[in-house]
Amino acid sequence: MKCLNCHFPDTKVIDSRLTMDGYAIRRRRECLKCEFRFSTLEEVEIFDLTIVKQNERREIYSHEKLKKGLKKSLEKRPITEDGIKKLVNKIEIDLQKLKKKEIKSHQIGEIVMKHLKRIDKVAYIRFASVYKSFEDPETFRKEINDLLKNKNKKVKKIKK
Repeated sequence: MKCLNCHFPDTKVIDSRLTMDGYAIRRRRECLKCEFRFSTLEEVEIFDLTIVKQNERREIYSHEKLKKGLKKSLEKRPITEDGIKKLVNKIEIDLQKLKKKEIKSHQIGEIVMKHLKRIDKVAYIRFASVYKSFEDPETFRKEINDLLKNKNKKVKKIKK
């Protein structure tokens, strides 16, 4: 890795640590020429994944596109930037577990909704409204009622 200070092409790793979520490695580095020290972050990246859209068009998976969509759903919700990062990591791990080179876009949508439903119901409704193309307020009402029914079922199970 190039030095940020003098651009020398080689550095040495002084220390490596897992991040708190365990999905990335923080490395402390030192330039072999000027001894400048800096940190890098190594994260998992999904390669060679193609998304098949509803119209059968194909596009390369984009980490940034997923993150952008989640940020829109989670806008003004009580989740930190670090929380969004962790969520993206969990979704990408689920995608990797599928062990496929091509994934249909609706599969990604279902995985995203599963995770959003667990962490923030409002963000889930926001995402679902776009993903499922809600056409009217009645569709919103039905989805919210389904959420409330599931919540009540869980509460009853816990009480038993």
